[in-house]
Amino acid sequence: MKNPIQILDNYWGHREFLPKQEEIITTVLNGRDTVALLPTGGGKSVCFQLPALAKEGICIVVSPLVALMTDQVNSLKKKGIKALSIPGGISYQDLNALLDNAIYGNYKFLYLSPERLHQELVQNCIKQMNVNLFAIDEAHCISQWGNDFRPAYKNCNILRTLLPLVPMIALTASATPEVVADTVLQLKLEDPAIIKSSFVRKNLSYQVHYQEDKLYRMEQLLKKNNGSAIIYVRSRKNTVEISQQLNSLGITSSFFHGGISSEEKNTRLEDWLQGKKQVMVATNAFGMGIDNPNVRYVFHTQLPESMESYFQEAGRAGRDGNYSSAMILYNDYDKILIKKQFLDSRPTTNQLKTIYRSLSNYFQISYGEGEFSSNSFNYIEFCKHYKLNTLLTYNGLTALERLGIIQLSKQFGRKSILKFDVSSENLIKYLEQNPTISLIGKTILRMYGGIFESPTSVKIELIASKTGQSVVTIINALEKMEQEGVLDLKLFHTDATITFIVPREDDKTINSVSRELEALNQKKETEVKSVLNYISDDTICKSVQLVRYFGEKSAENCGICSVCASQESTPSNKEIELISGKILFLLEERALSSRLLSEKLTFTESKIVVVLRHLQDVEKIRINTKNEYFLN
Repeated sequence: MKNPIQILDNYWGHREFLPKQEEIITTVLNGRDTVALLPTGGGKSVCFQLPALAKEGICIVVSPLVALMTDQVNSLKKKGIKALSIPGGISYQDLNALLDNAIYGNYKFLYLSPERLHQELVQNCIKQMNVNLFAIDEAHCISQWGNDFRPAYKNCNILRTLLPLVPMIALTASATPEVVADTVLQLKLEDPAIIKSSFVRKNLSYQVHYQEDKLYRMEQLLKKNNGSAIIYVRSRKNTVEISQQLNSLGITSSFFHGGISSEEKNTRLEDWLQGKKQVMVATNAFGMGIDNPNVRYVFHTQLPESMESYFQEAGRAGRDGNYSSAMILYNDYDKILIKKQFLDSRPTTNQLKTIYRSLSNYFQISYGEGEFSSNSFNYIEFCKHYKLNTLLTYNGLTALERLGIIQLSKQFGRKSILKFDVSSENLIKYLEQNPTISLIGKTILRMYGGIFESPTSVKIELIASKTGQSVVTIINALEKMEQEGVLDLKLFHTDATITFIVPREDDKTINSVSRELEALNQKKETEVKSVLNYISDDTICKSVQLVRYFGEKSAENCGICSVCASQESTPSNKEIELISGKILFLLEERALSSRLLSEKLTFTESKIVVVLRHLQDVEKIRINTKNEYFLN
C-alpha cells in the first residue's frame, strides 16, 4: 500500500489534507464502510480517489450525472490515472468492450450511473473485477427523504450482493441526520464510520434581502465585481428573460435549463467557465459537478424549495476560499408563490388515483399489465386531454416516481431506439429493392454499430442532417421498415419517457402507498416552512441557521451574513427618527421605490430598509402595485 501523503503530493500537489479528509481516508484504507459528510468544496472526491490509488484493483464509482462523471474522469486522466465511464446510448458491443477494459485494462476507476447497475451484463462483469472500493457519490439520492431522491439509486444495493467483502464509502454535501440514517439503511452499510466536517463556510456570506427591484440589486453588485455568478430561477422562461435583461445592461450573460440540447449546454458552460460570459442564469438543472472556483455570487431570485437544495446551490460560490456571497432576493409574492407551488398543489390520495388512472388509460395499459413498459410522453398534451391542473399533475407525477410506481426520464435531443430484425445480408437486399430508403438505411449502418445485436439510441435530426432528408421523411422511412418487419422501432416524438415500474392495479396501487404519500406531503410542508423561517429570522446568524438544519449545533456567528451585518448597522432611535422625517418629506411630493429613496438619501440602504418597514408597521406609509411607497 502506498503512502497517502505521497499520493496526495504526487497527484494533487498538496502536502496537507483538508479538514476530515485524512480521517476519512484512513478509515477507508482500514476496510471499514464509511459515510463522509463534507461541504461543497470540501474535497469529497479525494476521499475515495486517494484510497483507491493506494490499493491494488479498481474503484467503482456510482454518480448521478453524466457531467459529473465526465468532469472527474477527465481530471483523473490529466493526472495520468486510468479512468473510464460508461455513457448512455451506446450499443451492447461498445458496452461489452468498455467493461472488458475495466476488467483487463489496468484501470483504477470505473464511473457508472445507478441505472447501469440494473443490467445483468454490468453485474456479471463487476463480479470479475478486482474491486478495491465502492464509492457512492451524492449518496443522499438513495434516501426517499433526501431532497434529490433518485429511484435508480436503489440499484446500489446490488453491489453488496455482488462483492460483499468490498468496503463502501457514501459521500454527500447535504444530508440531515434523518437522511444519513436512511442512507446507511438503504446502502446496507455495516457498522459504518460516520465522519462529518463542519458545514460552515467561513468565506461565504449568506445574504437574505427583501427586494422589490431584484434586477437593479444584481446589476449594482455584478458591475462592481467581475467574477463569475449564477442566478437561480424556477422556470425556463425566466432564465431567458433575465439573461436578456442583463445583456441589455452590459452584463454578459447566458442561460441554461433542461430543455436545451447537449451541444448548447456544453458551449454555454465552456463560455461561462472561461469567463466569456460573466453570468449563468439557470434552473436547478445547472450546477452539480460544475467546478468553477471563481464564482463570487450565487443569487436566488425565487425562494428555493428546500434548505437542502439552497445549501447545495449556494455552496457553488467561493470554492477557491475567497470572499463570496450567496444571496436570496425575495418579496411578499415569493412567499405566496412557494406555498402555491409546493403546498397548495400537493396531491391527495384521491387526486393521485385520478392522475395514475388517467396515465394508464392514456397509454392504453390493461389492468394487471404494463410492468416495465416505456412510453413516449407529452406532459402538456396529457394535461389538456384529461383537463388536469398542470402544477398538481406535475407534483403528482413526481410523487408517483418517488413512491416507485413510475420512472420519469427526460429524453432531450429526441433520441429514438431501433434494432434491425433481419440479417445484414437480408437488409442489404431489402435496401436494393427500396431505393428511396436505401440512403437512410446505409447511413444508419455507418453511424451506429451493434444495431443488429441490441436496441440502439439514434438521433433522428442527425440522420436527417447526414442524408439531407427532412425529419418527416426519415420517420416515414423508419415506420415503413417497421411495418415490413425489417426493424423494431420505438419513436420518441416528445422529450420525456414514462416507464411503469409495477403492473396497473388502479386504486389498489395507490392505496398501498397512501401512508408514504402522506409522509411525503408532510415532509414538503416541513421543507417549505424551514425556508420561510430562514428568510424571516433576522435575529440568528444565517450561517448558524443553515448548519443547525443539518444537525450542527455548536457553530459561531459568521460576522459577514446579512443578519450579522445588520446587527452592526441597526439604526439608533435618533437615526430612525431622522431617516423617517427625510422619507416622509420625499413622499409628500410623489410615490417612490426603495431604490430611488436610497439614491436620494445619504444613509446606508440597510438602515433605510429598516425604517421603511418601521413606517409600514406604524401605518404611516403603504406600498402600491408598482412597489412604490406612498403616504397613508
